[in-house]
Amino acid sequence: MTAVINTERLTKSYGPHRGIIDLDLSIGENEVFGFLGPNGAGKTTTIRTLLDLIRPTSGRAFVFGIETTVDPVAIHKRIGYLPGEFALYDRLTGGQTLQYFANLRGGVDRSYQSSLIERFEIDPTRRYKEYSKGNKQKIGLVVALQHRPDLLILDEPTSGLDPLVQQTFFEVISEAKADGRSVFMSSHVLSEVEKTCDRVAIVRDGRLVTVDRVDALRDLAAHQVELRFGGPVPVEAFANLAGVSNVVAEDHTLRMHVSGPIAPVVKEAARFDLADFVSREPSLEETFLARYSAAGTEVGEA
Repeated sequence: MTAVINTERLTKSYGPHRGIIDLDLSIGENEVFGFLGPNGAGKTTTIRTLLDLIRPTSGRAFVFGIETTVDPVAIHKRIGYLPGEFALYDRLTGGQTLQYFANLRGGVDRSYQSSLIERFEIDPTRRYKEYSKGNKQKIGLVVALQHRPDLLILDEPTSGLDPLVQQTFFEVISEAKADGRSVFMSSHVLSEVEKTCDRVAIVRDGRLVTVDRVDALRDLAAHQVELRFGGPVPVEAFANLAGVSNVVAEDHTLRMHVSGPIAPVVKEAARFDLADFVSREPSLEETFLARYSAAGTEVGEA
C-alpha cells in the first residue's frame, strides 16, 4: 500500500510544553484514517505539522512522498483542509466565500460545488457573519471538498453539525473513498470514527497508544455477556476462564465481561442446560475508555 502520509519520529515541542513525541504514522491511498484523542492530546499539532503550518522540532513528515518542509506548496495543491477553528470573511455571503476559494484553487467543478451546497442545505445568499456555528462548519466543509482533493485533512469535522447533516457528511466521506481518495480525520467523537474509518490511531499526551483497524480495536474492549440456563450453573466454571471477569450470578443467569476470544465461553456454556446467550459487542467508545484506563490516564472530553 502506497503511503499518502508518513511520519518518522515526528516531534514538536513548545518550549517546556509537550506537543507530539516520536510519532510514527503511515496512512495509505484510498484509506479513511481516524486520529483519536481528547483535547490536548496532540491531534491539531500533528495536522499543522503535516501542512507545514508549524515546523517539527525533530523527525520528519512526508505527504505524497514529499517532505513537508521541502515543498509544502506542491502538497497543498492536492489537499482539502478543514481546520478545527477557522474564521472567514464576515461581509461575504456563503456563496461568495465558496466562489472566492474556488477561484483561488482553480479547476473546481461548479456542478459538484452546487450539489454540495444543496446536500449540506446551505443558504448561499446569507452573509457569513449571520451563519450559526453549524452553518459556518458547512461552509468550511464545502471549501475543503469542492475541488475533489486527493487527500482530505479534517480537524474535528462534525463540530456543530446536527445529526442529519452529520449523516450527509458520512455519505460524502464514503463517496471520497469510493473515488480512490484518502481521508485523515481527527476526532474525539467515537461514533463518527466508527462509522467512517478503516483504521484508527489513539493518541495520548502526544504519543501513540495504538494503531489498528476499527474492528480489531473494538475487540480489545470487553464484551458484555449474559447466559441464561435451565438450572443452576457453577460460577467457577466461567470465572476461571481466560479473559473472563466480573462474573455475577442471579438465579439461573450469569453476567460477565469477556476480553479477547469468546469461543472458550461458548464451549463452556454448551456443557450446561443453556437457554439463552446474549453478547453485546463493545462500542469504539468503550474500547477508547478501556485503552486509557489501562494506561492509568483520565480521559477528557473536548
